[in-house]
Amino acid sequence: MAINSSPELINSDETLPPAEWEEAADIIAYDSVTSPPPVCVVCGPRNSGKTAFSRHLVNVLIHRYRSVAFMDTDVGQAEFTPPGCLSLTVIDEETRDLAIPCLRTPERCFFFGDTTPKSDRKLYMAYVRALYDYYHEKYQQNVEPIGVPLVVNTPGWVEGAGFDILVEMLNHIAPTQVVQIRVSAESKNLPHGAFWLEEGIVHEVTVLEIKSDRYDSKKKTVQGQNEARLLRDLRLLAYFRKCFPTDKSLTTLEELDHELAVHPPYEISMSRVTIKQLHPEVPGTETKNKTSKIVGLAISSSSSEDLPCCIGLGILKGEHTSKDVLYLTTPIPEDIVKKVDLLLHGLIKIPDCLRQVQGCVASNTLLTN
Repeated sequence: MAINSSPELINSDETLPPAEWEEAADIIAYDSVTSPPPVCVVCGPRNSGKTAFSRHLVNVLIHRYRSVAFMDTDVGQAEFTPPGCLSLTVIDEETRDLAIPCLRTPERCFFFGDTTPKSDRKLYMAYVRALYDYYHEKYQQNVEPIGVPLVVNTPGWVEGAGFDILVEMLNHIAPTQVVQIRVSAESKNLPHGAFWLEEGIVHEVTVLEIKSDRYDSKKKTVQGQNEARLLRDLRLLAYFRKCFPTDKSLTTLEELDHELAVHPPYEISMSRVTIKQLHPEVPGTETKNKTSKIVGLAISSSSSEDLPCCIGLGILKGEHTSKDVLYLTTPIPEDIVKKVDLLLHGLIKIPDCLRQVQGCVASNTLLTN
């Protein structure tokens, strides 16, 4: 598999948005008379096109507003960050190609450390509330002349506990518009209307129901699951590709794998960092070497409510206990890495294709600057 020198690694066969999508986006952007600007939550089952519609909506909103805030709560298929993150990104330019997502630097980010909210519903919702409250305080209470609208992309897990999470999220955000994307298999869809509001509660909200633009099978396929894993791996590869200059020739996965394996890591004092385990290991997947996963880098004083913001991801390559040193590879600049005092250890794994990197970690090879 070949790779690009830019982070934009992912291609798909997306086409122009359907007319129904364009109409819904125009209603949100131009028919709204709300002040502050619209807050829109996009929801629907897996693989219904939530991310694609969200990108289109952001593009339409940018034509009316100078910038748009994008709140990504889909930890499995994040839009502007590697997987396992919830983030708020402020966008001030139109996305050139709706079929090619790209990594951006979020204004605020939390590392959840898994690709599903199932691992820790309480922590997941704490991150959701913190992101929205940050947006509300900065962009709604201190409204500029034009204002900054918000688009919220949600996970496709909409049954059982996933439905309860979505209801809790909607009640906290209290959006002005909700776009519900519906697939042909009616049993997979959310209830019609403002399903999250309890009887007797009055809240002015416009619910727009649109059809998915994708062919959706009536049964979950292994191919779909594999595609989701591939997209997550591609995002991780794109992220760690940033360890190297954009003009450095890396045209294959093998070349990237080798360069990451031999890339001189940062040395971090073990005594000044805390490693926090976010989720318990799934039985049967434990590894002897606890540095064999990707970690979130955080600064403990960067946020309130004991929810430190994530400033990036890294790969722990090993440790040298006698030297009190951990070895970490990350694209984050050294001056910022020096401030890191918390490593968040979740369930995000190094992509299988990075065999040399995995071998380096598994054998606890210690690389020095």
